[in-house]
Amino acid sequence: MHAISMRTFGGPDVLELVDVPDPQPRRAHLLVDVTRSGVNYADVHVRGNSYLAPVELPYIPGNEVVGVTEDGRRIAALTHGGGYAEKALVHQRVAFDIPDDVSDDQAAALTLQGNSAWHLLFTCAQLQRGQTVVVPAAAGGLGSLAVQLAKEAGAKVVALASTGKKRELAASLGADAVVDSATADGLTERILEAAHGPVQVALEMTGGETFHATLAAIAPRGRLVVYGYAAGETAAVPTTAIMEKSITVTGFWLPHLYAERTALPTSMAALFAAVRSGTLRPVIGATYPLGEAARAHHALADRTAVGKLLLGSAQK
Repeated sequence: MHAISMRTFGGPDVLELVDVPDPQPRRAHLLVDVTRSGVNYADVHVRGNSYLAPVELPYIPGNEVVGVTEDGRRIAALTHGGGYAEKALVHQRVAFDIPDDVSDDQAAALTLQGNSAWHLLFTCAQLQRGQTVVVPAAAGGLGSLAVQLAKEAGAKVVALASTGKKRELAASLGADAVVDSATADGLTERILEAAHGPVQVALEMTGGETFHATLAAIAPRGRLVVYGYAAGETAAVPTTAIMEKSITVTGFWLPHLYAERTALPTSMAALFAAVRSGTLRPVIGATYPLGEAARAHHALADRTAVGKLLLGSAQK
């Protein structure tokens, strides 16, 4: 089969289309003919050797797929790598049957980023109706879903985005206010102005000074949920600052839910239902042939893409 393999860590051009053996059957796993592979910022960290979990080279990236099983089921599934390929082996515990009226593209957008958005908001942040939440990268795959999910839950949404085009998209998805996040300088003040005061909840995935600027905008007894460090710089949590306002700072990494019996089935069912009812609209940015994975990574790393990025067939 064709797959994208990394023989070394580095820039997007380390992603090479190669021929590799088909995955071998394993107990409790399903073999999937892949129609869509999701591209996520975690894959950028994998490629640059800065991911939360170490990987051994050569390595096939990709942590989510949509496809068809040997017995004809159309499923969306999470993986621990191996998704950038024509076939993937997925554990049946993290494989979800796709309703007939949900497209492959929509299902792929929900699998990793949709589940992450849902649990960031409702499991970690415990977002409640009437509260104000800050959503970063609001035009991206995860952020665009989080804006809609939070708004549907009755929250006030302050969306962060780095360009005018991205801010327009966030507003069209229901954000109550949009804030320029191109620089961390003055970000606290821009959030406070947009929210008309401190916020109860904020999501954070940039790191560095953006983390500190977001933390400073949180109200007493508020919650900050950290799920990334896209700027490549982590941040030290200032314990005095969080004690002064009794702020809860929580980390989140979706793989910690893979072994849970009900967590992902619950969120996946809610996401599918929201898409089917029309209250959630996954934004599909672009679908690249499998052989153009490097181009997809360039778009993601350059912050030029909006919505969900996908890989399709192996055609170059």
